[in-house]
Amino acid sequence: MLHTKKRALVTGGAGFLGSHLCDHLLKEGYDVLCVDNFYTGSKRNIVHLLMNPYFELLRHDVTFPLYAEVDEIYNLACPASPIHYQNDPVQTTKVNVHGSINMLGLAKRLKATILQASTSEVYGDPSVHPQPENYRGNVNCIGPRSCYDEGKRCAETLFFDYHRQHQLKIKVVRIFNTYGPRMHLNDGRVIFNFITQALQGKPISIYGDGSQSRSFCYVDDLIQGLIGFMITPDEMTGPINLGNPSELTILELGEKVIELTNSKSEIRFEPLPEDDPRQRQPDITLARQTLGWEPKVQLEEGLKKTIAYFEELLRSSLS
Repeated sequence: MLHTKKRALVTGGAGFLGSHLCDHLLKEGYDVLCVDNFYTGSKRNIVHLLMNPYFELLRHDVTFPLYAEVDEIYNLACPASPIHYQNDPVQTTKVNVHGSINMLGLAKRLKATILQASTSEVYGDPSVHPQPENYRGNVNCIGPRSCYDEGKRCAETLFFDYHRQHQLKIKVVRIFNTYGPRMHLNDGRVIFNFITQALQGKPISIYGDGSQSRSFCYVDDLIQGLIGFMITPDEMTGPINLGNPSELTILELGEKVIELTNSKSEIRFEPLPEDDPRQRQPDITLARQTLGWEPKVQLEEGLKKTIAYFEELLRSSLS
C-alpha cells in the first residue's frame, strides 16, 4: 500500500504559536499547509520552512471560505495581543466567528478533526482560582476586550454545536499565557514589554500595583499539548486547559527579567487597563489525567531563551 503523510492545516500558521506548531508537525512527519493573512503573522517566523517540500504557505483570510484537502485542522487564526485585537475589534470578532464557521464547514466536508485554539480569556476576571474547565467565567460582554473574549466564547459554542449537530470531531483547547521566541515585535503583552524595556534600559512598566498574578507556559510545552490532544480519541472534545500552573505576581516577573538581563531599568507603575484580570492560573488536572501532560520548561530557562531571541532581534535592527 502506498504510504502517504498525514496532512495538517494550520490557520495563523505564520504567527507566534502557529509557526512553532508547523515546526513540530513537520518533525512528526506531517505534510503541513500554513494559512495566514499576515495581519500579525510574519514570514520571518516560517522562512526557514519554505524550502521544505512538505511545507506549503498560503496567504488567505479565514473570514473567507477556504478549500483544501487535509486530515486535521488546527484553527489558530486570531490576533492574541490586546494591542492588535483592539485595533480592529469588529474584524477580531469576524475572525473568531466567521473564521470558525468557515473552518468548521471545511472540516465537516472533509470529515477531518479540527482543533480550536481557545483562550483563558473565556474566564474573564475570574472569581474562581485557579480556573477549572467547568468554571463559566466572569466576562464583560461590552468592554474593550470583548471582541476577543466573547469572540472566543462564541467560537467554542460553534464548535460544540457542530459536534452535536453534525457529529464533527472537535478538540477545544483553552490556552493560558504562553511566551517564547517569535513573539510579535509589537506584542504589547507583559513578557515582551518587560524584556524589550529591560534590554534597552527603559523603565519597566507595571500596570496597577503589580500584585495581579499570571502563570506563563513556554511555547514548546504548549505545542506538545496541542499535538497530544489532537490525537486523543474522538470522544475527548475538551475544553481542556493548557498552561503552566506555577503562579507569580507581575511585580515578581518584572524583577526576574531585570535580574536575567542584568538591566539597570527601574520599575514604573502605571494605571491598570480596563477589564485587566486580577488573577490567571490554570487548573491542569484534566490535562495531567488525560494527556499525561504538564509543562517541563521552568520560567527562568524559558525567559533566558526568549531574552536571547529579542537580544538578537534588537541587535539586527540596529545594525
